[in-house]
Amino acid sequence: MRSLRAFRPFVHREYRVLIAALAISIFGSGMWAVAMVYEVIHLGGGPLELSLVAAAGSVGLVAFLLAGGIAADRFAQRLLIIAVEGVNLAVIASISGLAMLGWLQLWHLALGAFVLGVGAAFFFPAYSAILPRILPPEDLLAANGMEGTMRPILQQAAGPAVAGILVASLSPAHAVTGVAACHLLAFCILNLLGRQPLPQADGAQATEGGAGPVPRAKTSVLHDLREGVSYTARTPWLLWTLLWACISVLFLIGPIEVLLPFVVRDQLGGDSRMFGFLLAVMGVGGAAASLATASFPLPRRYLTVMMVSWGAGTLPLAAVGIMDSFWALAAALFIFGATGGMGMVIWGTLLQRRVPPHLLGRVSSLDFFVSLALMPVSMALAGPAAEVLPVGLIFLVAGTVCPVMAVVAMIAARMRADEEAHPLEDGRESTESTSASNAGSLSAHVGGDDGP
Repeated sequence: MRSLRAFRPFVHREYRVLIAALAISIFGSGMWAVAMVYEVIHLGGGPLELSLVAAAGSVGLVAFLLAGGIAADRFAQRLLIIAVEGVNLAVIASISGLAMLGWLQLWHLALGAFVLGVGAAFFFPAYSAILPRILPPEDLLAANGMEGTMRPILQQAAGPAVAGILVASLSPAHAVTGVAACHLLAFCILNLLGRQPLPQADGAQATEGGAGPVPRAKTSVLHDLREGVSYTARTPWLLWTLLWACISVLFLIGPIEVLLPFVVRDQLGGDSRMFGFLLAVMGVGGAAASLATASFPLPRRYLTVMMVSWGAGTLPLAAVGIMDSFWALAAALFIFGATGGMGMVIWGTLLQRRVPPHLLGRVSSLDFFVSLALMPVSMALAGPAAEVLPVGLIFLVAGTVCPVMAVVAMIAARMRADEEAHPLEDGRESTESTSASNAGSLSAHVGGDDGP
């Protein structure tokens, strides 16, 4: 029966529609990652041009994440998701058409990547916010686990593999056309989503597209952003988890992305194929752990399990500098991927079950923002650090700082007492979201019809 728990969300028609569209869109994103690279090369670009195109997407994502969270709380998430997929379709179809006609230029790809990044900034908070509205609380863990299982399989493996075949057998333009077909199908499926009630700060709900005007509190974007930040700052378990995430991203992403290839070359005598296989092992660990987490109930000590999983999972990386065995390094990365996947499934579920519905979009966007903002900083610092410090020492520090900070976060936020005060059993909602939603101090809310 536990194996069936992971598939329980599929009982709900709205979830089946949403996850089908998401799977196709994720698969298309995996194809785009490869198609974009070889389209740049086909146009005569090199590493610099490829970096510029990739950076354009990252800039669009980071720059608009907070705006995306505000939009997810102000407007109908269903419409935001459909609109983003429509924009993705328009962008990829335009690039495909230009490529087929021989008119494509590098600036077209950079602009397209930027718009796709902006779209992702609006999609992620809206997707996180809509799940609790189409699923009962006891099915949210399984839904997040299903996404955590699906993403590495489709985005990191299947999508790139299919795009590589299309590029090799036909051309990069044909691979881009395949991406456009994916977004077209996802867009059509998303239009089958039903309308959902819009969450309100006062606990009332207005129906999306319902009859009659819905009162709107006129608030500024700055006010909405400040409200989300204020809620995060006064919620210890949320604040300290995000602080831990900032530190872990700063210390871990750079070494893994920048220095690990040199560990593979210098300590294992491997090449790019070995490095790629090791990353795949890490992805498999994340997918397997996500599916396993989805197959069990949410742990009673959910905050403790999440932080211990994240903290302990980085410990094997501390020994990377002395590893001269491929299998030892593969095991370390598998554990890191598995514990990371497990923690992320629990974390996404906690946001959806403990954050008040009318703040979920903004809090989700803050979560993405603090994680993504420090990624380029970590990667920029990793190279210079390796010039003055042994690579093994860098991994040792990264692998030990994160567990220590996990313990600090658990103590500072009093997570054990917090999870006892807010049990999240199947079919039982924490009182935190209800009380916060009914509190008069959170007065800013926007209801609305089916459109902005």
